[in-house]
Amino acid sequence: MNEIYYAIIAVSVIGVICAVLLAVASKVMAVKEDERFPAIRACLPGANCGACGYAGCDGYAKALVEDENVKTNLCIPGADAVSRQLSELLGVGFEDVVEQVAVIKCKGDCTVTSEKMDYYGMKSCAAARLLYGGMGKCTYGCIGLGDCAKVCPNNAICLENGIAHVDTRRCSGCGMCTKTCPNHLISLMSDVEKMLVTCSNTEKGASVRGKCSHGCIGCKKCARECPVGAITVENNLASIDYDKCTDCGHCAEICVTGCIMHEDFSGIHRVKAAE
Repeated sequence: MNEIYYAIIAVSVIGVICAVLLAVASKVMAVKEDERFPAIRACLPGANCGACGYAGCDGYAKALVEDENVKTNLCIPGADAVSRQLSELLGVGFEDVVEQVAVIKCKGDCTVTSEKMDYYGMKSCAAARLLYGGMGKCTYGCIGLGDCAKVCPNNAICLENGIAHVDTRRCSGCGMCTKTCPNHLISLMSDVEKMLVTCSNTEKGASVRGKCSHGCIGCKKCARECPVGAITVENNLASIDYDKCTDCGHCAEICVTGCIMHEDFSGIHRVKAAE
């Protein structure tokens, strides 16, 4: 019976010693947290999208308190409201956020292109792409199984006529969809821009024509007639230099396949500000 008591006492003593050691270690080895960190972290939206360039909201908050050179206007989903709060907490000047929206550089829906095969696999763009580049004739185009829609936190993406569409009025510019699209068709664009080339096919014009009547055929008509020289054609695909573009819309009017759009791409923050 005494052996049992001795064992209980020994375990209790060891437990007390370990507890004391842990308490001492927690004090001696503790890493002090900047008292501003919780307040800064509370300002951030918690999307953990990485649009700021850091590993989630915690990473951005830590960078803000540790490096005075880190800007307060990097949170795209938080927009100006978050930038203003961060500036006040850190005692620095307010910097405007360049609001962005996601745009899909493909309009090859079922009315202008067709499928080359029947697909019965996983309902995932990434999975379908592994099988001959997807079921569509154009392997550069939207596969249309909605991987981007599944990750959108604002339900800003839907599937219509076989391809994905972005409702920019709901888009916060987090960029999660851009990382998900296996064909890299989705990119972020300033929501004040009004022109967009909705094609990503770099094949020659004849090949594009045979796959999608809406695709860019690299004819260079838009580049020749742009009054400010904002359009160039490289690798058989037109691209717009937004630093030069004046949103006149002339390129959209003369595009022979209609792959250049002239629209209002205002995002959720700009829409809310106008209300």
